[in-house]
Amino acid sequence: MERLVTTSQAAQILGLSLQGVHYRIKNNQLKSIKKSGKTYVYISEHVEDKSNDKQPQIVEIKEIIKAKDEQINLLKKNMKWMRKQYNSEINRLERNQKKIITVFNREIELLQSAFNEMRSIYKPQIENKQETKEKTSNEQKMSEVKYLTLQQFAKMMKAYGKNDLEIKTIILTAIKSQDSRFLYNKKTKKILIRDTDFRDFL
Repeated sequence: MERLVTTSQAAQILGLSLQGVHYRIKNNQLKSIKKSGKTYVYISEHVEDKSNDKQPQIVEIKEIIKAKDEQINLLKKNMKWMRKQYNSEINRLERNQKKIITVFNREIELLQSAFNEMRSIYKPQIENKQETKEKTSNEQKMSEVKYLTLQQFAKMMKAYGKNDLEIKTIILTAIKSQDSRFLYNKKTKKILIRDTDFRDFL
C-alpha cells in the first residue's frame, strides 16, 4: 500500500532534503502527482520513517552536487552561446552602419559637386543680365534671391527630424514636380535651391 504525502513530508520520512526529493521526482525515482498546484509524493507504508535521522545521506549529497553541476554546465553553455550571438549581431550592425555612411557620404559629395558646377555656370549668366538695361528689374529680383547649398538645406531638414533618405526623396520629388524652389539643369545635372519657405516638407 502507498500513501500520498507532501514533498516536505516525503523529505522528512525519507531523510532527504527538499531538493533531494525534487531531484528524485525529476529522475522518476519517486512517483508523484500534482493537485491544486501542489506536488504530492507516493510513499510505501513499508518505508522506514527517517524523520528523526539528522545525518544527511552521502548518496543524497552526491546526487545534489551532481544536479547542481549539471545546472552550472548548462548555464555556462547558454552564456557562451548568448555571448557568441551578441558579438555576431554587433559585428553585423557595425558593418551595415559603415556601408550606409559610405553611401550617404558619396551622395552628399556628388550633390555638392553638382551644386558647385551649376553655380559656376549660372553666375556668369546673372552677371551678363545685369549689363542689360531692359532687364534691370529682373536682375534686381535675381540678386535678391538667396540660394542654399545642399549641405545647408540638408542641415535645415535634419533640424526638423528628417534623415538623409527623406531629404534625398524631397529633392528628387521637388525636381520631378518642377517645384520653382529647385532649379535643375538637365544638361549639367546641377541643382540650385532657393532660400524660401519649406514648411510643406515638414
